[in-house]
Amino acid sequence: MSATVPPSARGKYTVSSLTMRLKQVIEGGFSNVCVEAEISGCRRYPSGHVYFTLKDSGAQISAVMFASAFQRCPVRDSLKDGAKVTVYGSVSVYPPRGNYQLIVTKAELAGQGDLMQRYLELKAKLESEGLFDSSRKRPLPFLPRRIGIVTSEAGAVIHDMCNVIFRRFPGINVRLYPTLVQGAEAPAELTAGIRYFQSEFDPDLIIIARGGGSFEDLFCFNDETLVRAVASSSVPVISAVGHETDYTLCDFAADVRAGTPSIAAEIAVPKKDELISRLAVLRRSLAMRLSAKWQWFAQRIDQLSDSLSSSLTVAGERSRSRLDRVVPRLSSALKVGLVKAEAGLGRASAKLHALSPYSVLERGYSLTTAEDGSVVKDASVLSAGSRIRTRFRHGEAESVVVA
Repeated sequence: MSATVPPSARGKYTVSSLTMRLKQVIEGGFSNVCVEAEISGCRRYPSGHVYFTLKDSGAQISAVMFASAFQRCPVRDSLKDGAKVTVYGSVSVYPPRGNYQLIVTKAELAGQGDLMQRYLELKAKLESEGLFDSSRKRPLPFLPRRIGIVTSEAGAVIHDMCNVIFRRFPGINVRLYPTLVQGAEAPAELTAGIRYFQSEFDPDLIIIARGGGSFEDLFCFNDETLVRAVASSSVPVISAVGHETDYTLCDFAADVRAGTPSIAAEIAVPKKDELISRLAVLRRSLAMRLSAKWQWFAQRIDQLSDSLSSSLTVAGERSRSRLDRVVPRLSSALKVGLVKAEAGLGRASAKLHALSPYSVLERGYSLTTAEDGSVVKDASVLSAGSRIRTRFRHGEAESVVVA
């Protein structure tokens, strides 16, 4: 039985020499490994290299797939957060930091991870209920007076968003509802924030936001209660969770999805300077249009005035010519009509005179009338004391009946 030799008996190590020794041992013993795990925090950089974490229920390890290997990978488009994969590669130690990672040279799909499976099942359920339908999406207000933001009060997210908002349009009223944005308690706080703005502050727009993170970090934004609160909000909602490549169920339920919180702030409000410039351009355009329209109307009025004057002159001349032709004929007709009228009047006068009871008075007769003015034709209608009036050719006489 051999005794354990303490390190001091083997000689002292420096940090560098120890790390290099570990590098030799680890890289020598794990130069060709196969690992089955779930991908998390997958990011592809401009260089083409893809960095991610491989994890299971008990541990995790950093991994990298360099650009050349990634381009050769037949399932590269499926290497996303939550994907369950089988990878092949070797373990490498990075001495300056004393950490290790798996350099992946080949990858195959092995199914979906547990979180991804939950995500897809809930997404399918809510999608079947119509919560993500485009017909439910509402347009954002053109210029909101008040904006409610649901996010953490710590970190750069809220500061970046406020900087963007106030730089674009100073004076916008912004209120923060501070919440956790990661962990088991986050969904309840985020939901409370959405509901708070349904009854308080009366915002024109709500933004729910957080910065980037792994699939697990962002998973609280896939909570069913929270997603339903976003979908049923009476106020339009912008979801700005993570980075451009991150998608949560809140993104699908919101009226608008923004790639980042800063992009959400840009979407939320227009630039005041640009609005003022556009307004000035529109004002000048309107003035030019009104001026052109006014000139057109003025010209049209002048044309109509000239046309009317000319028409009136022509009409006047035509009327005068017709009048000159009609007047002689009218004068002649009036003379003939006057002669006929005078002749008819003479005949009517003679006939009237012949029929007049007073014409017989000229022949020596008289006309007697009673007190009521009626003509006395029969003496029997008179009685003693009756007063009568007798008209002669010249003059009248009043009498009283004696008997």
